[in-house]
Amino acid sequence: MTSKIFNIKSSCSNTSARMGTIKTDHGDIETPFFMPVGTYGAVKTQSSEDIENLPSSILLSNTYHLYLRPGTDILKSAGGLHKFMNWNKIILTDSGGFQIYSLANSRKINDDGVTFQSHLDGSKHYFNPKSIIDIQRIIGSDFMMMLDECPPGDASKKEWAKAVNRTTDWARIGMEHYHNTKPIYGHKQVLIPIVQGGTDPDLRKQSAEELIALDADAYAIGGLAVGEAKEEMFSSIKIMDSYLPKNKPRYLMGVGTPADLVRSVSMGVDMFDCVMPTRNARNAQIFTFNGPLNIRNAKYKNDFSPIDESISDMSRKYSKAYLHHLFNTREILGLRIASSHNLHFYINLMNQMRLEIKYDTFSKWADKFLNKYESN
Repeated sequence: MTSKIFNIKSSCSNTSARMGTIKTDHGDIETPFFMPVGTYGAVKTQSSEDIENLPSSILLSNTYHLYLRPGTDILKSAGGLHKFMNWNKIILTDSGGFQIYSLANSRKINDDGVTFQSHLDGSKHYFNPKSIIDIQRIIGSDFMMMLDECPPGDASKKEWAKAVNRTTDWARIGMEHYHNTKPIYGHKQVLIPIVQGGTDPDLRKQSAEELIALDADAYAIGGLAVGEAKEEMFSSIKIMDSYLPKNKPRYLMGVGTPADLVRSVSMGVDMFDCVMPTRNARNAQIFTFNGPLNIRNAKYKNDFSPIDESISDMSRKYSKAYLHHLFNTREILGLRIASSHNLHFYINLMNQMRLEIKYDTFSKWADKFLNKYESN
């Protein structure tokens, strides 16, 4: 089961961290990497050009939300999401399993699929393992996520086991449908199954083994960062490092803080996404290599030093006092500057990790980063 898309270039000698390249028809991308989240085909306050200039050659959008708005008819007429949003690089689309999980009071899951009510107008819709692939064929994403069942972190082992079995059944149906259909727009699309199992080691192993049998090009770790304790999340990631193929990319879904990324890279994770850089930016939290800061804090009122001299042009150009003022006056520019800064920080963090892995200094660097970052 060799990888058709992934090539490992360097590995850390005393952790599972590795640096490599994933090949797609919209370009190659070096791992480990972070994906800015553009749920509706737009990263909040940022243009496609802004994302490219981070630099990032990949972003994430969401099948559930795009299906509801603008809808598959518009996306197909536009020639797919790449053309619709003027983005000619890589796109990954989440299947919407997490969003459906969050609609606990307005959805019904059975072995065939999911019936749910739109959070917009209450209209009823239905997803199954085949239709979710058909929708992503229309979107035209480079990486398509399989439909999975994502139970909460405090669910019972019985509920986790049921979700594992259902996710495996759906994955088998989805993989067969994937092989029986073709891309609409000509470029290769990779289908990624999602390992479930909560924080139970045996269920995680079962889910991984059943999905590995499908011989996918990449594997995702789902069902984490959904309410479980942080220690349990990390122990589950470590288990995944033991069971998932070493020669295929691993995608940890929806995680997380800068420290979470560093710890997860040390356990062999290659791909990340999280709303945290932009969501926290809109709440005035600025990430720096010395730890996060709250720009609304009164101490920044007269602080005319740059937001961060080491991150980006925008962070060097504007002062903390100015950004503090923008947030106090609710100027949209403040959201744009803060979001740009945080996205640059996350991209720079991943760049730094790739360098440290390349020169086999990752372990010492990670210890130093975590000690400094988590003490602030």
